[in-house]
Amino acid sequence: MKKKPLLALALMLQFAFVAQAQQEPVDLDMVHRIKQEGLQNSQVMKTAFYLTDVSGPRLSGSPGLTRANEWAVKQLTGWGLKNAHQEEWGTFGRGWEVEKSYIAMAAPYYQQLIATPKAWTPGTNGEVKAEAVLVKLEKEEDLQQYKGKLSGKIILTQIDNEAKTTFAADAKRYSEEELHEMAMSLEASRSQSSWTPERIAEYRARMALRNKANEFFKEEGAAVILSTRGGMHGTHFTSNGAPYAPDAKPALPELEMGLEDYNRIVRLLEAKQPVKLEVETKTRFFDKDMKGYNVIAEIPGTDKKLKDEVVMLGGHIDSWHGSTGATDNAAGVAVMMEAVRILQAMGVKPKRTIRIALWTGEEQGLHGSRGYVKNHFGDPATMKLTKEQEKLSAYYNLDNGTGKIRGIYLQGNDAVRPIMEAWLAPFHDLGATTVTIRNTGGTDHLAFDAVGLPGFQFIQDEIDYDTRTHHTNQDSYDRLQADDLRQAATIVASMVYHTAMRDKKLPRKPLPKPRQTS
Repeated sequence: MKKKPLLALALMLQFAFVAQAQQEPVDLDMVHRIKQEGLQNSQVMKTAFYLTDVSGPRLSGSPGLTRANEWAVKQLTGWGLKNAHQEEWGTFGRGWEVEKSYIAMAAPYYQQLIATPKAWTPGTNGEVKAEAVLVKLEKEEDLQQYKGKLSGKIILTQIDNEAKTTFAADAKRYSEEELHEMAMSLEASRSQSSWTPERIAEYRARMALRNKANEFFKEEGAAVILSTRGGMHGTHFTSNGAPYAPDAKPALPELEMGLEDYNRIVRLLEAKQPVKLEVETKTRFFDKDMKGYNVIAEIPGTDKKLKDEVVMLGGHIDSWHGSTGATDNAAGVAVMMEAVRILQAMGVKPKRTIRIALWTGEEQGLHGSRGYVKNHFGDPATMKLTKEQEKLSAYYNLDNGTGKIRGIYLQGNDAVRPIMEAWLAPFHDLGATTVTIRNTGGTDHLAFDAVGLPGFQFIQDEIDYDTRTHHTNQDSYDRLQADDLRQAATIVASMVYHTAMRDKKLPRKPLPKPRQTS
């Protein structure tokens, strides 16, 4: 009974916003020029190539990330941006990289296997040829039956996860119905999250048990641990197997595998068929410089009154190490770099300063953006804000894969709706039509939102982000969609330009309450 009044209210609000949007100035001549440069002369794929194939995996603190940071500073400077540099945001921890990785089944027959060492785990100190042992583990007490039986062995734990065939395409774009539902949403927070309190508690209990088991395996003298978090058709996920803190406890060598290889070994062991494996990994830690650094560069503002105000855009340049981090998040970085290249190539003279930031440490907890915000704008724990906080108009972020932009999340800031409606209107023909009050989590715009700054993430087509590329060994340059990235960079360039040229800063939400409770 309540649905019809809510729908009517939503329609009234939408019509009101459209009417207001028509009053927000849009420089259509500039939009045309941005489209010409962004769609006809794009360098976004060249940028993505250097971030992925040339720089390699960009795990936080690794040489690959250093290569990418240094290249980005050089490239931004070459395009003519000012003050391009690496800026320290705080202490991160140890760096780490893989220097060698090999695993195969030697018996009952030879078969090459696909796996990736988990981040911040040690190497095997030479080749390990050993029997595989299946540990059946439901509770901590189950470990005692394996006491004295695991020395020198390669450990697998039983999992309840089969490799199912899918008959639906694993790559998708938003349908018109889905976009309409987002646009008509009246609530910023999504209530349909699958992470219920019960599921969170179950996950924490499972991880605690896993940590206890890994400590037990090390005490028993096991040689290597094999694990899996799913994946299909040769895809497997990568993550960390030990902390990056300099004082972290020693861990065992551990590799993550896809379901097909992992489940084959499990089936053989369950059938009492002896399995022997060959494993050799060589990893390296870096602890000379444990600081974290973001890449920063600017197109200076030119208006006497407004040049000290700033419009920011960015994405995180760090990645996981199973591949070269193309969709997560070289795509976002390449788009944001392309957006400022477009504006610089056009000789734009913005009223406000345009500042690009390429964040590091995002994958470990938004460290780079949070450190930058705390250093420049304020501390969300106390809500003690700086004068710089008053000068920021907006921050735009991109970090949801390679898909084209379909609109923007308002992050609960309904006051900017008519502005965003107007600025997106010239890009309806490119598929960007949706403005939603909803927020979205998990990436660097949250650092800005936490201190009351307008921080926005764009709505993007998922493509095969969650099913194939996000944190996997398949996240390579070949998964990038060139047309989508050109479209995204063009839209971002226009949004940033109009924000920089607007008479007033973008409207803000009320300041959040301090997170510190005592």
